[in-house]
Amino acid sequence: MNPVSMYVVDDYLLTRIAHRRYFSNDKEIRFLDDFGCAEECLSAMVKNPADMVLMDIELPKMNGIEATKLIKEKYPKTKVIIFTSHKDEHRVLASLACGACGYVIKNNSNIDLKKIIKMVAKGEFWMDLEMAKMAFSYMPLPNANDLENLYENRKIKNNLTAREMQVLRLLIDGKTNSQIAKEIIVSTNTAKAHVGSILTKMKVTDRVQAAVKAVRTNMF
Repeated sequence: MNPVSMYVVDDYLLTRIAHRRYFSNDKEIRFLDDFGCAEECLSAMVKNPADMVLMDIELPKMNGIEATKLIKEKYPKTKVIIFTSHKDEHRVLASLACGACGYVIKNNSNIDLKKIIKMVAKGEFWMDLEMAKMAFSYMPLPNANDLENLYENRKIKNNLTAREMQVLRLLIDGKTNSQIAKEIIVSTNTAKAHVGSILTKMKVTDRVQAAVKAVRTNMF
């Protein structure tokens, strides 16, 4: 197996120097170069795409999450591991959504970064246990008693527009069509049309059923 070619992106020079030394004697990892900003890495990828990019999040211009997204769009075979000190759940989820194959917390003495890189290069995924628990806590709860519609509420919510979700919330509050129209500043006919669309998408026959279904499935 050929060694894993890798770039490192981190705005802290001493961190980049430490990485260069850390990986220099590993025959299974070929350290190509390191960069202080994402833009330099993206330019290097054009000429010489790497198998792996070790990416920080906080960078001078383009942040590491945006850079990860661009790398995965242009070079789908390249794997990106986020290497950061940030434990914010939104950054974790955004990184994964943009294609990161790993999320590693800096200064964690219990991890073997070389081993993680080799695992990810082989197609595995790696995340710190604490971060994994955090990410899973944001997963929507299923309708566990209905195998055919485990995430019916998620499907319904995805089908509704932002305006329809706003109207649905007003339905739950017991608002009439005229009250809804006044609330969202539209005509009564437009409000009525929104309600009709909601009933169709939610597969119910009246506004009360729509409100009850929304509450029971925790759509808000």
